[in-house]
Amino acid sequence: MEYLTHLEDLVKSGGLPKDLAKTLHAFYFIYGNAAAANGCKPTEFVPLLTRFLDYVAENIQHPFKFEPFHKHLTHPIDYYHFGLDFIRPLVIFNKSTVLHPDNVDRMAEQLSQGDNVVLFANHQTELDPQAISLLLEKTHPRLAEEMIFVAGHRVINDPLAIPFSKGRNLLCIYSKKYISADPQQKQENLLHNQRTMNRMSQLLSEGGKCIYVAPSGGRDRPDKNGHIDVAHFDPQSTEMFWLMAQRAEHVTHFYPLALATYHLLPPPDTINKKLGEARHTTSTPIHLAFGPEIDMEHFPGGDQLDKKQKRTSRAQYIWEQVRKGYQQIYPTQS
Repeated sequence: MEYLTHLEDLVKSGGLPKDLAKTLHAFYFIYGNAAAANGCKPTEFVPLLTRFLDYVAENIQHPFKFEPFHKHLTHPIDYYHFGLDFIRPLVIFNKSTVLHPDNVDRMAEQLSQGDNVVLFANHQTELDPQAISLLLEKTHPRLAEEMIFVAGHRVINDPLAIPFSKGRNLLCIYSKKYISADPQQKQENLLHNQRTMNRMSQLLSEGGKCIYVAPSGGRDRPDKNGHIDVAHFDPQSTEMFWLMAQRAEHVTHFYPLALATYHLLPPPDTINKKLGEARHTTSTPIHLAFGPEIDMEHFPGGDQLDKKQKRTSRAQYIWEQVRKGYQQIYPTQS
């Protein structure tokens, strides 16, 4: 019970607030049951949970500030590999899949030539970056580690998400849901987003960058029948990346990526702007489907549309390509 004793000591010393400690207490048993169901022994997963607890407490005492572009931290603490090791006990690898890996090979070749790659993807859990890395670590470890993720307000402010966010390359941005949450902070948030966009433009002009973005602006959630589908994409988001790519000094290629990671760490059924949400995890297979490169200019039906119609139709077409990959992962649900 090393973890629980340590948790109690942190509360007594004022190192953790009681409400957060309650969440972390419940998570110990949820995570432990999931890891054990996947054949992982307590001697393997309790040290991981204890490290996680220490990282959370450290950030409570010394809050970490994320810059508009955060470069993953691997020294003196290797947060990248910690994130992978933390979810490894939860993944049923012999039932996990990567569909169309030839498209990953193509992306890797384009990146090696100095071109950029943008992955338009759905988003299901806050551990999606680690899930991608785990499924690519044997074939494309460098691509996985160097991938840049467009990250929202929650994963850089929620104390339970920060230890994992520290280990990833992030372009930190306030989404529409959060940019006006605090009216007094709105102008500062807008300036932050502008700095992030400027940094992204610089990165694309440097070349050789792979950027993941979820144009839905949030995680997929089940409908009233419990069916999980790919959330629709925001045309403004997809268009922004298309315009920025056209201005960059290197060619940018666009690919659809479908993720099926929901059961790894399901989000709450409803959107909640409060940080520190409860975590419920299970052991589960995870899946990726990489679609073929998208022609952003001459997609089906796009040539007959005016500028505004084309923007909306382009976002719809991209969403359809991601959803097609998702349906290939779960063909019985389509």
